[in-house]
Amino acid sequence: MMALADNLGLIAQRTSGGHIRVYVGMRTDEDWHRRAGLDPADRTAVRDALLDRFTGWSPDLLGFITDTDTGYVNRPLYALPVPHAWPHTPGLTLLGDAAHLMSPFSGMGANLAMLDGADLARALVEHPDVDQAVMAYEKVLLPRSAAAAEGAAEGIASAFAPDGAAQVLAHMTGRHGHRER
Repeated sequence: MMALADNLGLIAQRTSGGHIRVYVGMRTDEDWHRRAGLDPADRTAVRDALLDRFTGWSPDLLGFITDTDTGYVNRPLYALPVPHAWPHTPGLTLLGDAAHLMSPFSGMGANLAMLDGADLARALVEHPDVDQAVMAYEKVLLPRSAAAAEGAAEGIASAFAPDGAAQVLAHMTGRHGHRER
């Protein structure tokens, strides 16, 4: 479930054991809680600060902020510059998040990491020399990583924008960048 508006968002994900994990998203700097004088361990103070940020939201949605039994964890999202590339180093390469650190918003991180591993294994089998294998793998990896990271950056920028819900809906329905006729 996603609820997005005015640079804010609530994202709820059902997990095992009948639990729901909720992410509270805000376009802000990573030290927002320090600037506000908040200790992340002070659940009441963090809850009150979040409720203040989400003023005007439906009480049904605010329950995702108030009805927690685990407290709050500040988890800033980081991404590497796009495209992220490196000079070839014989016998050394990157895969997974090390090769394409991006926000989890696209949901592609684990899939890309598995694909990276499979592509690197294939290259090692197909090339008699490790360095040749690494170069062949990087020729596949680098363009794919740039495209995925760019998409993830656009996704998170759209979601936590003033009109985030409209932008995400447009992206999900394939109307991203297209006008209705």
